[in-house]
Amino acid sequence: MALTESNAPQPSFHDTPAAAERKQPTELVVREIVETLLLTFFIFWLVNSFVGRYRIDGSSMNPTLENGQYLLINNFSYYLNEPNHGDIIVFKHPNSDLNLIKRVIGIPGDQVEIRNQQVMVNGILLEETYIQAEPTYTGDWTVPNGEFFVLGDNRNSSSDSHSWGFLPEDNIIGKAMVVYWPISDWELIPHVDLPIN
Repeated sequence: MALTESNAPQPSFHDTPAAAERKQPTELVVREIVETLLLTFFIFWLVNSFVGRYRIDGSSMNPTLENGQYLLINNFSYYLNEPNHGDIIVFKHPNSDLNLIKRVIGIPGDQVEIRNQQVMVNGILLEETYIQAEPTYTGDWTVPNGEFFVLGDNRNSSSDSHSWGFLPEDNIIGKAMVVYWPISDWELIPHVDLPIN
């Protein structure tokens, strides 16, 4: 059989410009969806690394913080600075898996004394307008290096340093910053400067 030249159009295995145009928008959309998802996951990871969420269970921080409130915690604050007197912090309980929230009363080297329903740090009487009631217990503590003395604002209904001892610095998770729920309670958590040097 002889082969003859044909003028009939031959099939092409290359995309025509119209086919390429149809394929390109689909590839762009898929790529943008993937990029958006990756960026969303990265932002979510970043926010969760620096900001924690915590729910108040119980009355140990009344009247400053109430049962059922949700807080935002700055997990990064103590990478730059040490906890200070008056900070409200979230931490892992030294003797259990519980996370607690209390106020820093004593930092390393401080002498904490509780007598006659009053708290003194390094001989300075604290004016604690933020507490529920004056403490009915007594004691003397010298805060060692690398540890902190913390108390709940509801002094007589709080599991804190007066009952279980000092808080190791490594157990501190972050600083309480904002009450965000319920919306009616939204506020920046007030910091109290305790005049101790």
